[in-house]
Amino acid sequence: MATIDATSLGATAPTMSPDLIRQVADDVPSQEISYQEAIREALREEMVRDESIFLLGEDIGVHGGAFGVTRTLFDQFGPERVRNTPISEATIVGAATGAALVGMRPVAEIMFVDFSGLAMDQIANQAAKLRLMTGGQVSVPWVLRMPQGGGAGKSTAAQHSQSLEVWYAHIPGLKVVLPSTPYDAKGLLKAAIRDDNPVIFLEQKFLYSFKGLVPDHDYVIPLSQCDVKRSGTDVTVVASGYMVWHAMLAAEVLAGEGIDVEVVDVRTISPLDEETIGLSARKTGRVVLVAEASRSYGPTGEWSMVVMERAFDYLQAPIIRLTGRDTPIPFADSIEAGVWPESSDILSAVRSVMA
Repeated sequence: MATIDATSLGATAPTMSPDLIRQVADDVPSQEISYQEAIREALREEMVRDESIFLLGEDIGVHGGAFGVTRTLFDQFGPERVRNTPISEATIVGAATGAALVGMRPVAEIMFVDFSGLAMDQIANQAAKLRLMTGGQVSVPWVLRMPQGGGAGKSTAAQHSQSLEVWYAHIPGLKVVLPSTPYDAKGLLKAAIRDDNPVIFLEQKFLYSFKGLVPDHDYVIPLSQCDVKRSGTDVTVVASGYMVWHAMLAAEVLAGEGIDVEVVDVRTISPLDEETIGLSARKTGRVVLVAEASRSYGPTGEWSMVVMERAFDYLQAPIIRLTGRDTPIPFADSIEAGVWPESSDILSAVRSVMA
């Protein structure tokens, strides 16, 4: 199979500068790499550190998977530790669960999160439940990597562009991660691999080419911690994935208008860091929530309830939610553009709560 890149997806090159989100101090040795490269480096370093870690998925060997994330790892670790699988999502997750039960730490890849429904029994009824059902006698330390989301052009369409983090966040026993930057992608993937529970690791595919500074040293970002990407005093914008970049871009524009925006990146969808969201909402008194997933029963509904429970008495304006539309993703890029929130929507929402 051919490796998919941004050009074949119909995407344009990102216009947002890596300096928009800086997470590494100037005096820390680091390199500027892409989101995709950061994930690859996390996999490489963890496989060197621990021989029980191996990869499995469709065409992840020589081809490097659909988006080339595992490219070069096959050359370094060979077919025993970078294993191609049949086109069967249930088989991929079932094999990962079985391997985890006998002491391995598999990292499985499903080509698109949209295809993971075929493995839902293995994910929701097996991997997520076995540790509790055995009274802690076994653990299932696997990571399931899945690209998701849209914004990459017309060739992805309805069956390849969904944001399904809430499917998995609703299942007790699973942890769900959605990094927005190369720095977060590497540190969170390392933490996920070392965790003794099954972790759903979602990668917004339009971010694969986004670049940022990543430290040269080994580091791990604890799961279940939001990150305040930008500190502010007037309005809190809570976002995840690609929407964090839109939030940061809007915050830069609003700073020129005298509006100080705080941007909170959720990072781990479940377990949710409710404390950080609540503290930020109490500080600013105004909240805008932004997610790529569909509005109905989506992540912003959960986040808004956290704000209501932890900061209701501090709110100076109603909460505003910006989300993807409740519609299948259209094929034509002429109408796809209106499906997800963008920076302009965040600008309007912040101005509204300030008014």
